[in-house]
Amino acid sequence: MQLTHEHEQLRDTIRRWIATDINPHVEAWEAAEIFPAHQVFKQMGELGLLGLDKPLEDGGAGLDYSYAAVLAETLSEMNCGGVPMAIGVQTDMCTPALARHGSAELRAEFLAPAIRGEAVGCLGVSEVGSGSDVASIRTVARKHGDDYIIDGGKMWTTNGTQADFCCLLANTSQGASHRNKSLIIVPMNTPGVSVSKKIRKIGMDSSDTAQLHFDNVRVPQRYRVGEEGMGFIYQMEQFQIERLWGALNNCGFAQRAIDITIDYTRERQAFGRSILDNQWVHFKLAEFQADVSAVHALTWQGVEMVVRGEDATRVATMAKLKAGRLVREVADGCLQFWGGMGYVKESLISRLYRDLRLASIGGGADEVMLQILSKFMGTFPIKN
Repeated sequence: MQLTHEHEQLRDTIRRWIATDINPHVEAWEAAEIFPAHQVFKQMGELGLLGLDKPLEDGGAGLDYSYAAVLAETLSEMNCGGVPMAIGVQTDMCTPALARHGSAELRAEFLAPAIRGEAVGCLGVSEVGSGSDVASIRTVARKHGDDYIIDGGKMWTTNGTQADFCCLLANTSQGASHRNKSLIIVPMNTPGVSVSKKIRKIGMDSSDTAQLHFDNVRVPQRYRVGEEGMGFIYQMEQFQIERLWGALNNCGFAQRAIDITIDYTRERQAFGRSILDNQWVHFKLAEFQADVSAVHALTWQGVEMVVRGEDATRVATMAKLKAGRLVREVADGCLQFWGGMGYVKESLISRLYRDLRLASIGGGADEVMLQILSKFMGTFPIKN
């Protein structure tokens, strides 16, 4: 896809903001195991970065998805994976269905503040025992008059300890598992909503991850996104964007790992010459670069499909699978060339190694991506 001057202007704006307002604070946020989401999102809202592809009537920029793709890619210039992931949840994981299917009133109440950076969102899909298996979720929303009464829990909820609202997937009927679910916006200050615990992780330290509990939570039915029973379908649409976001961001971080490793190995001396002068090192980095460029091209093919209004599920799935695996390989291989400095926490390559291991798990594990692709190929086993 040919990017325009406007795309590059956007990239420059993002880079300046990251250099000025994000990277100087990353070390403190990593140590605290949380970043100030409301503060950071407010900055982004003022810069117009949280609604690039969202409707004008909701305060968005009304641009096509390629501009949101530039944001996802450029966030890899942050010195951690956690803050970009939290931003991606806000822009590309908990709001696409709301923007596309939510009523005007619902968008005004929740999407518009999210675009302004005045409200932090989270996504409630995964549960204990049903992560990638979305159809098996057990959270229930029962009708009671004009309301829903929600009971259940959610797991692995990024932004969960700071969020103002949750885009929640719940069972709203007893029908088939793909037709009995609805997406419901749940304000996090609603009585009965609680954070069971903040989950500590081996990486993504600055991103808060919560286990949520819903006990007799009452919300009006008008908080439902779109039609009742269409939640599974809407969530699959959101996953298409989430997985493209992941591929874009992971390609960006893979490129970042290569670039900082070239700089480090050029300066580091051993046996009378730089580490980079060794053929194995510069050949391996060249191989990584070829792989990253190939997956980058595949990912932007998916972006072009979204811009044209086409179903990009197959390409987004392939891109997410390959980018997730590749960024792990690149981070690991590059860390080796840093030697002992690669194994200390204060080196950026060490953080990328830890943070980006999530790439093959979050947003649908590799095995689920392969299952989806097998269905597209017609090779997935059919149950009799």
